[in-house]
Amino acid sequence: MGIPELSEKGNATSPPDLELSLSTITSTQEHHPKKLHFVQRSDVIPEDDGSEENITGYDAELMRARASLTAEEEKKLLRRVDWRIVPLCAVMYAVKSIDASNVSNARIMDRGTPYNIMKELKMTANQYNLVTTMYYIPYILAEVPSNLLLKKVRPSVWQARIMISWGIVLLCHAAVTNRQGLYIVRFFLGLFEAGLWPGMLLHMCYWYRPDEIAPRVVWVTLLGNFSPIVSGILAFAFNGVNKGLSAWKWLILTEGLFTILLGLVVFFYLPDFPSSAKWLSDKEKAFLQARLPRNSPRAAESSFSMKEFIVSFKDIKIWLFLFCWAFYTVGTTGLQFYQPTVIANLGFTGIAKVQLLNIPSAIFSCILTIVFGIFADTGRIPQPLIPLSFMIIIQACYAVLYTFPSTGGVYTATILAGGFSTAWYTMMWPWRVQTTSGATGSAFAIAFANSYGQIGGAVGSQLFNSRYAPRYATSFGIAMGFIGAAIVMNIITWGFTWRVDVETRRLKRERIKAAKRGEAVLDDVDISQLSRGGAKRGES
Repeated sequence: MGIPELSEKGNATSPPDLELSLSTITSTQEHHPKKLHFVQRSDVIPEDDGSEENITGYDAELMRARASLTAEEEKKLLRRVDWRIVPLCAVMYAVKSIDASNVSNARIMDRGTPYNIMKELKMTANQYNLVTTMYYIPYILAEVPSNLLLKKVRPSVWQARIMISWGIVLLCHAAVTNRQGLYIVRFFLGLFEAGLWPGMLLHMCYWYRPDEIAPRVVWVTLLGNFSPIVSGILAFAFNGVNKGLSAWKWLILTEGLFTILLGLVVFFYLPDFPSSAKWLSDKEKAFLQARLPRNSPRAAESSFSMKEFIVSFKDIKIWLFLFCWAFYTVGTTGLQFYQPTVIANLGFTGIAKVQLLNIPSAIFSCILTIVFGIFADTGRIPQPLIPLSFMIIIQACYAVLYTFPSTGGVYTATILAGGFSTAWYTMMWPWRVQTTSGATGSAFAIAFANSYGQIGGAVGSQLFNSRYAPRYATSFGIAMGFIGAAIVMNIITWGFTWRVDVETRRLKRERIKAAKRGEAVLDDVDISQLSRGGAKRGES
């Protein structure tokens, strides 16, 4: 479908119920301008205007809904959506992150006593490394199937199932009496926890445009970035509480009970899709779906498309992003897992002191995600540039950790590397999401990157073998090689997706300007035309 006929100067010659204007913005090639099309909000767009003007992603019915609300009404509606989705997802993500932190904090609880997890289960340092490996193996394998089931089962039901089942597994930690039992419960924890985070990302794609994902990811993960602090406080609070059970078991049991209760809240309160939200009017439902670009997943699509799945699997970008994640996680997971131990080995004794020294890293990562999340939301900074810059800084920190100039220098480098390594994930996901397409394609692409990219979680912890203690110079030297490989992969992946990033940010800036004029933008980013190695539908 087209738009009303335009004169050579770009003035609309359409009926009075549609006021349309053209704006020319400069593309990356100055001699190849791009035209954008605007319509006054609340105007009625005719069913068939007879124009041959081509607008990317244009559909008369959708465009009528897209222009049905004023800019102020849109802002209020999105604020309502945010309050329904973001706070609940933030708590879900924080609980998941706290669980990840607890396995490292449990190692230093009741240190030097029979109640320490290492002493109680008669484990060596290298045997404890397998705890992380046993968690990540099923986690990696189950994430893609989990994300593909999310739409069919519904986000509220599926995410609640994930939380309740993993909460039950946490309760089972109380029955662990040896290292084999710990390996088993961590295996099932990874299996049942798989899909929570990629499911949240996919869920947001049904409600928000790709250029709006960044600030929502920031706010969802912000609470999770405080998880080392919360986990540290809990570890300190339970340290020495060895009545009936060891302190580390009470710590995990408490989290398990809270996780199950939160799962019940998710089941009843997490909204599924715009089309099924009872707290939205029909006009608001149509508007929220119409404002999404045509590559976004929609509830009306089939729950699974084999064609989209195959096209996504063949797309080179899915493999490029996979290697970005894989190299990065190998290079950083070990640091995150061993940060409390590394700090303790620097000579800082006592769980209270060790946990207090972990707090600056968490605060620093929160500051980074807020500051760069704000910058990313302006549409002026290339999305791939932010995580790339973070990795270069991490590499410099690793050089300090490798050379070990002084205790203070190593501690500072540990805090900086820990903060940037956590913030990297938050800044990486908006880039990945803006290059996905369709219900099946988006579900597969997001889960594939997060799952098989997490292979570093199974491998990274093995770098910190006890024979490299206490300074772990060899471990950090190897990690530097993986971070270097991740930097190279990020640059290559940027080369395949830069057009999508440029056009996404350009449209975002134009939408902001148009909203101030009371207009809506009719154009969308066509990733099939802008991505190298992509296809028209199911592109990932």
